[in-house]
Amino acid sequence: MPGDPAAIGPYRLTGRLGAGGMGQVFLGHSVSGRRVAVKVVRPELAADPGFRLRFRREIEAARAVGGFWTAPVVDADPEAVAPWVASAYIEAPDLGRLVENEGPLVEGALRGLATGLAEALEAIHRAGLVHRDMKPSNVLVTGDGPRVIDFGISKALEGGMTLTGTGLVVGTPGFMSPEQATGARVGAPSDVFSLGAVLAFAATGDGPFGVGSVPALLYRVVHDVPRLDGVPDGIRGVVARCLEKRAEERPTAGQLLDLLGEVVAEAAVAPTAVMTEAVTPAMPAAAPAVTPAVTPAVTPAATRTEPPERAGQQVGDGDAQAVVKASTSTRTGRNWLLLGASPLILGFAFLTATAGGTLAGGLAGLVAAVGAVVLGLRRQEREVQVRADARGLVVVRDGVRWSEAWDRLDFVTLVPRGGSAHEWSLLAVARGGGGRPVPPALKGGTEAGSVRLDLRFPDASTARARIQRLHVTLERFAEAVYEADRAVLTR
Repeated sequence: MPGDPAAIGPYRLTGRLGAGGMGQVFLGHSVSGRRVAVKVVRPELAADPGFRLRFRREIEAARAVGGFWTAPVVDADPEAVAPWVASAYIEAPDLGRLVENEGPLVEGALRGLATGLAEALEAIHRAGLVHRDMKPSNVLVTGDGPRVIDFGISKALEGGMTLTGTGLVVGTPGFMSPEQATGARVGAPSDVFSLGAVLAFAATGDGPFGVGSVPALLYRVVHDVPRLDGVPDGIRGVVARCLEKRAEERPTAGQLLDLLGEVVAEAAVAPTAVMTEAVTPAMPAAAPAVTPAVTPAVTPAATRTEPPERAGQQVGDGDAQAVVKASTSTRTGRNWLLLGASPLILGFAFLTATAGGTLAGGLAGLVAAVGAVVLGLRRQEREVQVRADARGLVVVRDGVRWSEAWDRLDFVTLVPRGGSAHEWSLLAVARGGGGRPVPPALKGGTEAGSVRLDLRFPDASTARARIQRLHVTLERFAEAVYEADRAVLTR
């Protein structure tokens, strides 16, 4: 944009990524071509010596987080005329945009998100930092787990900085802790509270304290019970613990990891629950917008044994997940019962209507009864999902889910159905007929491990785009067992 700098420090700037309370963020390139996100501090903040001192300390602390769980700060100059900090650039959607575009996360994905974020907070707190602004837009969802951005820097905004002087608020209403909302001392427990609010948002699409004006939100944060009715039962208790009003009653990040470990262990020994858990609305095909990481990132949750259940699209370098939404249609037992009973229904309706003595009345009753039967026989549309990534395949129909790792499958394919350009079937066969039991709603044939999921799309172009995306993902991750029908490339 006009007026933007061409370079900051040794980094050539090629575009503006965004702006926040601290300053503007640019996409930068090192001499070798490495991409970084460069945050440049606002002039009014740079003019305050106290801010510079805090900024320098926070950068040093952020570098100390380092290690396996973070992408380090790669460079910084707190003494420059316009202080700046550069960090790894991560091309991935933030949680807020992901939920907006694709719907709330299912329970397995929520467990992975919670574990990854708890690990992130543990690393941040171990380095002596407090994030102070955990919110969906500060959580990037990559192909291998969540990453936290903007930690450790918000503390530099405190101390002598007033709301009227800078227009800054340290924290986000609705995700703030009660101690932030009341101006009390803020420490690590504040981040745990905000994490609970983020998880409630990820599970339901709404914050636990609703929406409204800033004063209304802050009042609810301090006084109201959080709304968690949409959070899955398996993790609701953990989220509630995070959202305790009193800071001392919340678990630490390390204790939170222990609690989540118990939740994951319970889920792992309950395969029936895994197959029948409720499914959130399926995700659309459009890829979410990209959000940059502007400060050190935190790497993913601990390895999970189940195939992924996280909503996502192709993100990052080398990470991909296909989530395909479709529908199918069936006649239920109730439909067939109605079909068998239809002669009796029609006859009864005719006799009842003609009892009034008029032919017109009889015909009207007959027409009404025929309409009722036709409506009852209407083929019912059912929502289905196919999800695939490096760890395996997940199929969902009518809220019933089946999942299997690629190394437990013998065969997977996508085939068009009949002469329709917008109907397909996914077929999968578990190795030796074993693996996870296939629910009756998903069985594809006489083989014990055979799965069939019929996919009906709104139109041919939607079918082509979504099947192509699933085809690419299967070719990449299931090459040993995927038999591609070349029609997926041309139809």
